[in-house]
Amino acid sequence: MDLKDLPPSPSAADAASVVGASPPHESARLHVTGRAAYTDDLPEPAGTLHAALGLSPLAHGRIEGLDLTRLTALPGVVAVFTAADIPGENNVGPIVHDDPILARDTVSYLGQPVFAVVADTRDAARRAAALAKDVLQLSPLPAQLDLRAAHAAGQHVVPSMHLSRSSHPGGVAGAIAAAPHRLQGRFSLGGQEQFYLEGQISLAIPQDDGGLKVHCSTQHPSEMQALIAHALQLGNHAVQVECRRMGGGFGGKESQSALFACVAALAARRLGRPVKLRLDRDDDFLITGRRHGFEFDWEVGFDDDGRVLGVEVTMLGQAGHSADLSPPVLTRAICHFDNAYWLPDVAIHGHLPRTNTQSNTAFRGFGGPQGALAIEVILDDIARHLGQDPFAVRQANWYGTAEDGRNHHITPYLQAVEDNIIDPLTQALARDARYAERRTAVQAFNAGSPWLKKGLALTPVKFGISFNVNHYNQAGALVHVYLDGTVLVNHGGTEMGQGLNTKVAQVVAHELGLPLAQVRVSATDTSKVANTSATAASTGADLNGKAAQDAARQVRARLAGVAAQAWGVEPDTVRFAAGQVLGPEGQQMAFGALVQQAYGARVQLWSDGYYATPGLHWDRETLTGKPFFYFAYGAAVAEVLLDTLTGEWKLLQADLLHDVGRSLNPALDIGQVEGGFVQGMGWLTSEELVWHPQSGKLLTHAPSTYKIPTANDVPEAFNTRLFDNANVADSIHRSKAVGEPPLLLGFSVFLALRDAVAACGQPGCLPPLRAPATPEALLSAIQAVRQTA
Repeated sequence: MDLKDLPPSPSAADAASVVGASPPHESARLHVTGRAAYTDDLPEPAGTLHAALGLSPLAHGRIEGLDLTRLTALPGVVAVFTAADIPGENNVGPIVHDDPILARDTVSYLGQPVFAVVADTRDAARRAAALAKDVLQLSPLPAQLDLRAAHAAGQHVVPSMHLSRSSHPGGVAGAIAAAPHRLQGRFSLGGQEQFYLEGQISLAIPQDDGGLKVHCSTQHPSEMQALIAHALQLGNHAVQVECRRMGGGFGGKESQSALFACVAALAARRLGRPVKLRLDRDDDFLITGRRHGFEFDWEVGFDDDGRVLGVEVTMLGQAGHSADLSPPVLTRAICHFDNAYWLPDVAIHGHLPRTNTQSNTAFRGFGGPQGALAIEVILDDIARHLGQDPFAVRQANWYGTAEDGRNHHITPYLQAVEDNIIDPLTQALARDARYAERRTAVQAFNAGSPWLKKGLALTPVKFGISFNVNHYNQAGALVHVYLDGTVLVNHGGTEMGQGLNTKVAQVVAHELGLPLAQVRVSATDTSKVANTSATAASTGADLNGKAAQDAARQVRARLAGVAAQAWGVEPDTVRFAAGQVLGPEGQQMAFGALVQQAYGARVQLWSDGYYATPGLHWDRETLTGKPFFYFAYGAAVAEVLLDTLTGEWKLLQADLLHDVGRSLNPALDIGQVEGGFVQGMGWLTSEELVWHPQSGKLLTHAPSTYKIPTANDVPEAFNTRLFDNANVADSIHRSKAVGEPPLLLGFSVFLALRDAVAACGQPGCLPPLRAPATPEALLSAIQAVRQTA
């Protein structure tokens, strides 16, 4: 049946209590009562064994031997597996096959898994695995731990990327040289640990037909299925991966859950018994990767109003020892360097040096925050150099629209910005947050306060929505209507606390005109919806909501046909609302009664749905095309108070205004906006990653040394609103993605701190503040501007 033949969706009035309302998260009651079952909460089948990983004590070395007999002789140990026991390819690299499940000949970072111990209890397995430093014979090799040194040595995980656009006769360099003003600088930006509350975990259970069922905390069940099958030389159809919910993911369980799933599956298949592998927090930190740290070198030319005339930037992304997802992360960083600004002449050079550290991976924003922060720091320096308000300089550089006729709405990668609302959005925020008045008040406070300094910043967000890899922009779903009128939905997305299942249930309830309580979403399962994409890139609701809508519409069309025949009316006049089916002349019956009639007439009461994002294209060689379906926008104002004697600071107030289009669920979206802001603030202020300069050991590998934000870091004055706007793109109910874009709102806190540091120096000083802006970093920057003065 063609979509044009389907009856129309329920009217907005019919669905007012479902789509656009704020029902609680579908598992909220389970969360707060402790009854929500995560992978570790599942009942362990009889005979379940437990696995633990033996980790390399060196950052780089050659494996000379392993004393297996010492391990197998330990109490409770059932088996020990090494790379030699993997029948298929020993690899979990999602792009480049350079990331072994278990190290075979060499170790590439301190913490790399070399062997897996399987024992009767988790404690016995961990005790045996902890002997890695005693049973492994390693010959040390030189370890590269410095990002800039690795780049200088030409050590990269993939070839470098270059994007350039210029209309100046002398190219970008000529545009910069001809500008009335020029600046150059360097900026250091640290990485960030995902710190999901539920660590990496997999439970593999052999099936009676030779297959495997794997319960895995993962954002990408289909990739886990494929990698397990590949490693064990099985067909994908022999591996079932299921994930009911995760206790957080943030990108850390997109590709990097694979190693643990594969080890558990290997052990379960070899031993014929269920095997669970659950990491503790320290091992999780030492084994897995995180957000890429970046180093930036830049030069910019600009006019008297602060308009950028030419800018060139070199980005070094810390990939770690293997490629993992670093190439698309760097691509997104390059494509977000412009953020909300028209850059007429721009050159971007991206490099991914290889270091002997954990292989970094996806993290909320996926490179976008790193690229966008670089231009924000550059504009901040331009404003200070000219003695202008930073917000005014940002306004001078906004993207234009197609209507202005100047082509100032074309990005460096040649995609048109067709839905630009950054100016009205920021104007509304500046007005409501009283930005101008508070800027004057901050300056007055700083003039009379020698040791305490305030800082204020307003920063924008423009964030592209879609996967960099085009074929991931598709989704499938199943909708089953049962004889009692209840509905079961299954889709390819994974629930990690963000409320995806709630939104999909709202979409299906809307299409069928049902109360939300009549719709249930079941666990993500590769045996139900095949070949799914990762729940990432903020596309979960966009893709899976559209697929579920497609399936529900097909069922509704069939039901409408049954009712139309019974009433002698046209199918497109039949409406579904509030659990009732309504005809054009006052006819009415309960939804469940119509379902019974349809079943009696042998009408199919279930359907599959599918959706693929239209209009996307991307040239990897030229880094041009249309990689994004649409853009999400937002802005934040942050005000901080800094103690210049200790480096301690406090966020006094935060005002957020964010564009989620026509929100499917405002309560969930506001939660995502505020959570993203706080997580972004943590990345840029307190979450510092430190490696030992000689051994390469990650020293900040526990909550005692790695500091994520707490409730105490949230300001008392925390004002969050959603911007009234409908998506110009045909997204699900004209909503917009909300997972990743709000993280960039945290830029405002870092730049407010930079503003406070600048108040310690002379007008026009450029604070050399690195991120994260820890007390040590703040004191260093304060000292620098005072010495300059």
